[in-house]
Amino acid sequence: MSVVFDRNAVRSFRFIDCDLDAATGVARLRYAFDDGPELIETVTVPGAPFELDAARLGAATQALRLLHLIAGVSYYKAAAPTDIRIEGYAIDAKTAALLEDVYVHGLGEFAYRNGLDLHGKIRFPHDATATAGAPALDLRTHALVAIGGGKDSLVSIEALRALGIEQTVSWIGGSQLIRVCAERTGLPTLNIGRQIAPELFEYNRQGAWNGHIPVTAINSAILVLAAVLHGVDQVVFSNERSASYGSMIPGTGEVNHQWSKGWAFEKAFVDHVQARVAADLHYYSLLRPLSELAVARQFAKTDRYDAHFSSCNRNFHLLGERPVNRWCGICPKCHFVYLALAPFMPKPRLVSIFGRNLLDDPAQVPGYDALLEYQDHKPFECVGEGRESRVAMAALAKRPEWREDAIVARFAREIAPQLDASELDVAGLLAVEEDAHRIPHALWERLRAHLAA
Repeated sequence: MSVVFDRNAVRSFRFIDCDLDAATGVARLRYAFDDGPELIETVTVPGAPFELDAARLGAATQALRLLHLIAGVSYYKAAAPTDIRIEGYAIDAKTAALLEDVYVHGLGEFAYRNGLDLHGKIRFPHDATATAGAPALDLRTHALVAIGGGKDSLVSIEALRALGIEQTVSWIGGSQLIRVCAERTGLPTLNIGRQIAPELFEYNRQGAWNGHIPVTAINSAILVLAAVLHGVDQVVFSNERSASYGSMIPGTGEVNHQWSKGWAFEKAFVDHVQARVAADLHYYSLLRPLSELAVARQFAKTDRYDAHFSSCNRNFHLLGERPVNRWCGICPKCHFVYLALAPFMPKPRLVSIFGRNLLDDPAQVPGYDALLEYQDHKPFECVGEGRESRVAMAALAKRPEWREDAIVARFAREIAPQLDASELDVAGLLAVEEDAHRIPHALWERLRAHLAA
C-alpha cells in the first residue's frame, strides 16, 4: 500500500543507521521521516569479498557513516524539516559543522528555486567526543579517478597517465555514455552501483520539495568508501577553480549550482577524511589550479575522445539516460563547452564534434548572454565564470574564421565596447595557480611541468 506523503506535516528527518556487507560490497543507508517507512538506499562496490583488518574495518565504518550522512541530503530535501536525528551512532561538533555546510550551501539552488531559506534552519545533533585522529592504513599508491564523460575528467586521466600514476577509471550508476568513454581510456574501470530508495520518487509525485542536490559531495563520499575497501590511497576528481564561483542573484546574493565542486567543500571534505577516515588517503581535484579555459586548452591537445565525450547534462537523468545525440546544442553546458573549446580547436573539428556551429545561430543569443553575464546571471549549471566566456568570445572576435558568425559578431558590436580591457586578460585566466589545491606535493611538482609542456 502506498504511503501518503505531506511535506508540510513532516516534523523530523531520521538517520536510522547504515551497514556494510564486506562479503558482497553492498552498503545499506537507512532513513525515515517521522515514524514513516524506512527509506533504504544501497551502494554496491565491485571487487568483493573485501578482507578488512581491524584498522581498515574502522576506516570503512567511518567512511560509511560519512556517506550515510551526506547521501541523506537526497531524502532530507523532500520536506526539509528543522528536526534532524541521528540514531545509529553519534557525531562530533566538527562533523556536524561539515554536514551543515554541505546541506545549506549544497542545497543553495534548491532553496532559491523553491523559495526556502535554510540558513540557520539546519542543525545536526552532536554529542560525541572528537577522536584523536585517523591512523595511516599503509594504502597502496593507486588512484580512483572519477569520470563523468566530459572533457575535464579526461584531461585528468591523460595527465595521470602521462605522469605514470596507476589509476582506475571510476563512475557511479548505469550510464552507457560514461561507460563508453571510460572504456575508450583503455584503463581498468570500476562501475559502482547506487540504488535510490524507490519511495522517494513516489514522494516527489505527491508534492515533495525537489531540486538540485550536491551530487559531487555524494559521489566523493562513495569513492572514499571504495578507496578504503580496495586499499588505495587516492580519490581524484576534476573540479577546476571556476567551480568555486556561483551565480550572482539580485536581492539574494551568490548561489553556486556547483558548490560541492568548489574549493570550500574540497578543503573541508579532505580535512574530515584525513582526520576521521585514513591519514594517508588523499582526496583532491587534479584540475583545481586551472580555469575552465585552461582545461579546454589541455583537452584540445588530443582528438582521442572527440567521438566519445559529452558534457551535455540533458543526457544524464536520475531515472535513466535519454541520449539522442551526445550534444543537444541548446543547453548551457553545450553552449559553454563549445565556446571554451573554440579558441583552441580548428573550427572544422569543433563543428564536427557538435554537429553544427552553435555560434552562428541567432536563436542561441539568450543562452550566450547568460554565460557572458550580460543582462542575465550565470546559468545554474557547471559552466565557467562570466569573464571566461567574455575572454573566449573576445578572442574569437579577432579571428577571421569566427568573427562573422552571428553570436560572435553581435558580441563584438554590442557587448565588447562596454567592457574594460582588464576584463579580457587571457594570460591571467590561463595561468596555473600555485595555491588553493590539495594535490600531493610530489605529484604537484610533476603536474606543473606537464601542464607547461
